[in-house]
This record gives sequence, C-alpha cells and structure tokens, in this order.
Amino acid sequence: VQLQASGGGLVQPGGSLRLSCGASGFSLEYYAIAWFRQAPGKEREGVASISSSGTNRYYRDSVQGRFTISRDNVKKQVYLQMNGLEPEDTAVYYCAAVASGFRTVHVFISERRYPYWGQGTLVTVSS
Repeated sequence: VQLQASGGGLVQPGGSLRLSCGASGFSLEYYAIAWFRQAPGKEREGVASISSSGTNRYYRDSVQGRFTISRDNVKKQVYLQMNGLEPEDTAVYYCAAVASGFRTVHVFISERRYPYWGQGTLVTVSS
C-alpha cells in the first residue's frame, strides 16, 4: 500500500488549492481515505475523510463549507479541494488509508485507525 500526496504550495488568503492523493499497490475501492494536517508546533489533526464507497464524508468544523473531499476509484485518486484558504490552514497535509471493505459507508476520524500514510505536502497560506 503506497500513497503519494501532491498539490501543495503557496497561496494567498482566500485562494484555492487542490490536493491529490495517488494510491498504488492496492484496490482503492476497499479503503476509506482521510486527509490530516500538522501545523508547526501543533498536533496532527483530521481534516476530512471519505468512505470507500464515496457516499459518506466527514469534515472538521473549521473547514466545513470550504473544503471538499472526493475520490475517483478508477483513477486511484483522492482529492481535497480547498477554497477560501486562511493562514490558519497552513500545514503539512497527509493522506492516509484504512481497509474498510468493498465500497462501504464507514468513515473513520481518528488517526489511530489509519495504518497507511503518504509523505505529506506543504500548504502555505500567506500574503
């Protein structure tokens, strides 16, 4: 199981970025995926997660309405569309995967549930 996060960069407040998480070595349809982030000096926190079916999603309160998680199981990609970015969104963003069954509705929030992690991509929101 390998995950590759990409799409980070420098963006001004109010701007947008789309992060991608590429999956290889496993069938994405069997895995729930989540995005986490870790800001300098802070603990890692969950941002958004999506069930293996793609039907259920979870967002932390601070990104609700601004971020959208989606997946394309054929392309083996999971995306995090981030709009209305704020300086507080500055962090290294990680994607993570957990086996949850073929196209199920289960969504997992705790990072302890995720055994597979990508390397992280840096998002910096600054003027």
